[in-house]
Amino acid sequence: MKLFSIISVSLITVFLTVRYIGLLSKKRIQPALAMWIMFSTAVGMSLITYLSSGNFSFSDNILNSVDLIYVITISVAILILGDKSSKINRFDAGCLIVVFLIVVFWIFTKNHIVTNFLVQIILVIAYFPVVKRLLETRQNTEPFIIWIGMLIAPFLSLLSSKGMLATVYSVRAIFCVGLLLLLMLWVEITGNKRKTQPT
Repeated sequence: MKLFSIISVSLITVFLTVRYIGLLSKKRIQPALAMWIMFSTAVGMSLITYLSSGNFSFSDNILNSVDLIYVITISVAILILGDKSSKINRFDAGCLIVVFLIVVFWIFTKNHIVTNFLVQIILVIAYFPVVKRLLETRQNTEPFIIWIGMLIAPFLSLLSSKGMLATVYSVRAIFCVGLLLLLMLWVEITGNKRKTQPT
């Protein structure tokens, strides 16, 4: 079961990476750059503190391990292929400052477990830019197929997760991605209703 979990999570992540970059290159999506930069920093810190908290390997928290490659790759792709709407604004900069402060906390304290839990807060905060954009513009610029894949992967990763921190990482991902998908669906439905209303 562990091998199935590792292989399936890895394959889903490869598919998501290729699909996301394809959509980005065709200008079919306009992702929030700040969200992915925060993801990269936080996911990296999450993995470092997880591995430092016990005798764990990369495969013991496969979702966190492959997530790191995924988010860094997407961040670079957005930097190269993204449009002006992907640039960092003041709200995004404020969120990034929070990320920086928690990294500084870890550097000075070396408290892996507390830092890991704080990082999970970062990974919740990382959704704020895209949530803010969805609520302000009432337009969904995120692809459902990508986020559905990002919801399936943490469920599968629970089959191979080892340790409390790995489980927390997966459950947090399920919760955040699930809520974002519901918001995306709401924006799509309300947007379609407005289009069909007579002017």
